[in-house]
Amino acid sequence: MLSWEHTPSLIPMQRERAWVEIDLAALAHNVRQLQGRLAVGAELMAVVKADAYGHGAVAIAHSALQAGAAWLGVATIPEGIELREAGIQAPILVLGATNTAEQVQAIARWRLQPTLCTPRQALIFSETAGKLNLRRPLPVHLKLDTGMSRLGAPWTEAASFGQLVQGLPQLQIASAYSHLATADEPDETVMRLQHQRFQTAIAQLRQAGVNPPKLHLANSAATLADPALHYDRVRVGLGLYGLYPAPHLASGIDLRPVMQVKARVTQVKAIAAGTGVSYGYRFVAERDMTIATVAIGYADGVPRHLSNRMTVLVRGQRVPQVGAITMDQLMLDVSTIPNLQEGEVVTLLGQDGQARISADDWAETLGTISWEILCSFKHRLPRLTINQPQPARSAQRPTARPSS
Repeated sequence: MLSWEHTPSLIPMQRERAWVEIDLAALAHNVRQLQGRLAVGAELMAVVKADAYGHGAVAIAHSALQAGAAWLGVATIPEGIELREAGIQAPILVLGATNTAEQVQAIARWRLQPTLCTPRQALIFSETAGKLNLRRPLPVHLKLDTGMSRLGAPWTEAASFGQLVQGLPQLQIASAYSHLATADEPDETVMRLQHQRFQTAIAQLRQAGVNPPKLHLANSAATLADPALHYDRVRVGLGLYGLYPAPHLASGIDLRPVMQVKARVTQVKAIAAGTGVSYGYRFVAERDMTIATVAIGYADGVPRHLSNRMTVLVRGQRVPQVGAITMDQLMLDVSTIPNLQEGEVVTLLGQDGQARISADDWAETLGTISWEILCSFKHRLPRLTINQPQPARSAQRPTARPSS
């Protein structure tokens, strides 16, 4: 994998072929917009798993904290370690499963905060933590399955699970949480059922003498849907990056896409009617036309299934992609763009003039979700940050410090 950040000789070449631009001012704007929607007392967790949905976790984490986020969420221990090695001191919740003594040791060393889902996992954590001579108990977060059927203890067993964890040495319950399966759907039936189950589970925990200091339930969709779901903390991923989880949740908040994907024209040529373009001749010119080759392909994250089904922006105009998208290149019909030159910039995702193409557009064409589109861009494309806002405060002084 190319390491643009750690190979100085590559820096002059970052905009030579194709690249991803990350607008940090847009990110800061989104954080402020989201905070303006939060219930009183609720804080924002910026979910930066999967390399911040393909945006670059370190830069996004620093900027989100500077803009006012209090926590960071990752899926894996290595994702958390990367943030710690970048100097980030804010509390980091590991949302994924961790089940081995080696993982417990890494969590303790790097001051990460794990999610506990099963009694067996809790016993492993307690036993391992007891051998580490920790100065204070390890903060852990109870995950309750209220209907996602993924990670978490059954919500009906919340009391017994909470009592077990509370009674284990070396562990301290920092929060209890659950995850909503259908918060982005217009039909709120399942979401309301999960919310009811969560409320019941928390009541059972408290009746059993277990009082988690913090509760959280809302993802991006639930954050936008209902302040009653915010509790003490919301976990926002997609909204942070400027996309709406669903069209019906787009009102009342102005989110701005953070990512743009761009590439350069490498050759322009005229072809005659009847000429085939690219592998398999899936496109044959019906007229004389001008074709531009662009230096980006499916090895960079442009889905091959978009072949002959996508448009891009050139000089603020939409032009169609033609022929099969290849590993490193794709072709455009630029007959409407006069005197196009090699080296000009093509916008695949983002805004050029008044025209915009979003990850939602690609997702709709492909029958998938925008989350997948954002995460698909490979690291052969350098991530270049633009529009760095002036920091309101240092990312090294978070509003909530780790409990470990």
